[in-house]
Amino acid sequence: MAELITALGLMSGTSLDGIDVAVIRTDGDAVVEFGPTHSVSYDQALRGELRALLGRRDADPALRETERRFTDAHGDAIDLLLSENTISTYKLKVIGFHGQTLSHRPEAGWTWQIGDGQRLANRHGVPVIHDFRRADVANGGQGAPFVPLYHRALAAQVPERPIAVLNIGGVANVTWIGEGPDDILAFDTGPGNAPIDDWMLQHMGMARDEGGALAAAGRVAQDRVAAMLKQEFFIRNSPKSLDRQDFQSSMADGLSPEDGAATLLAMTVGAIAQSRDHMPVAPKRWLVTGGGRHNRTMMRCLHEALGVRVDPVESVGWRGDALEAEAFAYLAVRSLKGLPLSLPSTTGCRTPTLGGVLWTPDQPATALRVAKAAER
Repeated sequence: MAELITALGLMSGTSLDGIDVAVIRTDGDAVVEFGPTHSVSYDQALRGELRALLGRRDADPALRETERRFTDAHGDAIDLLLSENTISTYKLKVIGFHGQTLSHRPEAGWTWQIGDGQRLANRHGVPVIHDFRRADVANGGQGAPFVPLYHRALAAQVPERPIAVLNIGGVANVTWIGEGPDDILAFDTGPGNAPIDDWMLQHMGMARDEGGALAAAGRVAQDRVAAMLKQEFFIRNSPKSLDRQDFQSSMADGLSPEDGAATLLAMTVGAIAQSRDHMPVAPKRWLVTGGGRHNRTMMRCLHEALGVRVDPVESVGWRGDALEAEAFAYLAVRSLKGLPLSLPSTTGCRTPTLGGVLWTPDQPATALRVAKAAER
């Protein structure tokens, strides 16, 4: 077996819930050991600042302070996991730091995630891999979804084929895995939780629709769902990806809180069901990760729409709350070893693409990555 590396991964997704931290041991191919995990919610002020920055792509120096606090919040999350589990940083060979996506426009040739890898490396004395997506976009790819190779590694122990691994975060994406080792396809399916979460914040003052209770009490505006599913994105060939802002809660404007929640949920489910049109063969089973798997109404509607088994990833022993953080630990190891992070069938890149930027500790503190925005 190739050298095993202990890696820590960090993930802050488009749902803006907070920070997930996870430790794994891997050779960059198979995952041989799953270490501790931890999740930390953003404080209200930082979440609000990040939400206000969505869609931004500029070099405004005022953004630097937010990026510093964002990076330090990740450092605090690492410290908490290490102290609670008596893990010394010397056992870690690398940290995979995804950062926070503020804007994603691969059709224009750029994707932007904030976060200071150098600051994090200096704080913990551990090399950090950051800026995972940019090389893929430069090679003609979508820069997303970026977890499919980790899905494939985990699915090696799942007998059903083909299967779909569905991640319902702020945006929803799917990885289709067939019989052979190279039978993999991935793409964003459409809106995920983001429009529903934004609707709840606007109309109910709540971060999310817990369990889908509000949506379950509403009526779906089927005409709006049908109109959304006719948009150009759903016709476009895969791989393809979205920015969080591409589908917004305004799609339900004018509806009651209950009907709006129900309609936005139906849009997410309808887009996922329609995604089967882009797959070589319909999956025999769907495994669901991301926050959407906690939404009972969402899961029930998915089962009804897809007509096959739809289960949370915990049903096969995976850790849904930590899966994306694990993935960026895994990708960091692949980056260290010079292995591809993306394939033409997962992002549309021209060739299998290496990626990630390595930051080594004890280097001079860098200007935060905001100053690089204009170059992307």
